[in-house]
Amino acid sequence: MAQDTSTAAGPAAAAPGGGQDRRSVRIAIGALALGLLLAALDQTIVSTALPTIVSELGGIDHLSWVVTAYLLASTAATPLWGKLGDMYGRKRLYQAVIVLFLIGSVLCGIAQNMGELIAFRALQGLGGGGLIVLSMAIVGDIVPPRERGRYQGVFGAVFGAASVLGPLLGGVFTEQLSWRWVFYINLPIGVIALAVIAAVLHIPARRTEHRIDYVGMAIVAAAATCLVLVTSLGGTTWAWSSPGIIGLAVAGVLLIALFVRIERRAEEPVLPPGLFRNRTFVLCSVISFVIGFAMFGAMTFLPTFLQVVHGYSPTLSGVHMIPMVIGMLVSSTGSGQIVSRTGHYRIFPILGTAVTAVGLVLLHQLGPSTSTWVMSLYFLIFGLGLGLVMQVLVLAVQNAVDYRNLGSATSGATFFRSIGASFGVSVFGTVFANQLQGKLSAALRGVPLPPGFAPGQLQADPTAVGRLPSGVKVPVLNAYSDAITTVFLWAVPVAGAAFVVSWFLKEQPLRGTVTVPDGSETVGTNPVERSSLDEIARCLSVLGSREARRDLYTRITRISGEDIHPATSWLVLKLSHEGEDDPVELARRTTVPSAVIEQAAVEAESRGYAVRDGNPLTLTDSGRTLAVRLTQARRTVLSDLLGDYDPARHAELAALVNRLSTELCGGDHDRPEERHRGNGTGSTAHDRASA
Repeated sequence: MAQDTSTAAGPAAAAPGGGQDRRSVRIAIGALALGLLLAALDQTIVSTALPTIVSELGGIDHLSWVVTAYLLASTAATPLWGKLGDMYGRKRLYQAVIVLFLIGSVLCGIAQNMGELIAFRALQGLGGGGLIVLSMAIVGDIVPPRERGRYQGVFGAVFGAASVLGPLLGGVFTEQLSWRWVFYINLPIGVIALAVIAAVLHIPARRTEHRIDYVGMAIVAAAATCLVLVTSLGGTTWAWSSPGIIGLAVAGVLLIALFVRIERRAEEPVLPPGLFRNRTFVLCSVISFVIGFAMFGAMTFLPTFLQVVHGYSPTLSGVHMIPMVIGMLVSSTGSGQIVSRTGHYRIFPILGTAVTAVGLVLLHQLGPSTSTWVMSLYFLIFGLGLGLVMQVLVLAVQNAVDYRNLGSATSGATFFRSIGASFGVSVFGTVFANQLQGKLSAALRGVPLPPGFAPGQLQADPTAVGRLPSGVKVPVLNAYSDAITTVFLWAVPVAGAAFVVSWFLKEQPLRGTVTVPDGSETVGTNPVERSSLDEIARCLSVLGSREARRDLYTRITRISGEDIHPATSWLVLKLSHEGEDDPVELARRTTVPSAVIEQAAVEAESRGYAVRDGNPLTLTDSGRTLAVRLTQARRTVLSDLLGDYDPARHAELAALVNRLSTELCGGDHDRPEERHRGNGTGSTAHDRASA
């Protein structure tokens, strides 16, 4: 694994987490969260604006590419941004990525035709991929491992909020201002994030060498683009048997074969070929592909159904999408909690793919006369199915691979979900365009259209349907309804295939480190780009939560063999760490209740582990002996959580365990200056393992 070849210098090295005080860290985290929100929102915000965009710019046959171009570009760029950040520093690169994203947003806002909008969405996607991967990597530069659990929750909440707010905000901007404000709104938010990052973000100087697989990244992006073009152009722009479609299909297959060959020789491959010898990784990748396929296909075309068939405003169509997103978030969180407590995960992909298939069948039943509460129920069921699968697949993959492939396996699982999303939107778009043309022709056969209307106009401009007189409007609405809901029927066999595949998953005992995937891995669609050490640091950092530390000291006390209260173990380790401490000051400086600290102090004194020198407590010889046993027990607990990730065989793992062991001994939420006094000379390369 590449190592940090520089040392932190100057003020940046003065304190853990890059030397920033807590207030600066919080402000920087807020700016990073804004950047992450921009990228996460732009995956979903355009869905409710699409009918209006198509009405103004035309090109309904290529509607899906407004979403697909962004997804493909951000997916392809993610590993590149991650490694460039390691090599050349993340602050300036992050600022450049924000600028790139904002330029793409402005260009999208001023696009005059569908071709321009699609091209500018791809540019925006390049920046969006960088915003996601660099935001989460920078957290590792400025927050010590002990405190990352709290900030992981912040970023997970950002992804969850973006899933809910995206369709809703897209509708509000489209209705109240213009669809172009779906993109312009990024400017003030991005400028604020840019200014705050410039002012308060100070990252230690570092450099990690990488061999970037530029060729592999370019080829996998080209292969995916060729195959997505086949699914989007086939049967609409070009016939399936046309030379263009055949040529794209052949090129896609050849590029995949070339990609496999290149990856076998690459020093740092995008997707290590050895992963595909792991049965669980292959099965989870297939299921992830299907989940991305179904989720984004539905999220792209359901707003069109709501706005055209039911006549809802863009804003209300976003509101009606909320049950689906809530179902997804609730079941994703719930399934993760159940897996964490029981250790059993195999049932969730089976249930989730089954419920997703049922949800797709129910969505196929929608029509112009379907009531609001029935639609909401169907959306909720579909979302519950998606959520049951998303989190558990990441857990299964992380649990099945060895340490050296942990980072690439996690990114691989989310990579296939992102590619699946691109294919889903494309395939759904092709089916919709084909179905709409035939069904509109059948619906209008022999029906005289009012002056100013033509069959082609009703297909190119969905908003024109609402202006039709009722006698003509009903058959046209039925045609639109049938065309959109047929899309969901075509997706049922795909979900059924994932259901069959999920039965072949084998359940293995869960490692202690793989029970807490974050929001980027479960709700976001971009691949997660972290090294194996980064991934373990992120997982173990959940021990920084107050509840987890309480459990940690219970286990440490039990392993040490001492019959004392866990709070006394904490106090003994704290005194060993600090040299001496006043219980009253300790209570003021931490979130541990003063009564608990006083009880621990009384027990430590009565058992002969500590004595008072005035008010402060200091350890006796027997107390120092106990501290040694507790320290060893603490390392044992952390090592046990790694399962078969063996610190003895990986020096960076052993260093991380020692570092976390030291940080987790120091009490709840010490002030930064106190933490520095006990921790020595500041952050190391392992401190900055990405959150």
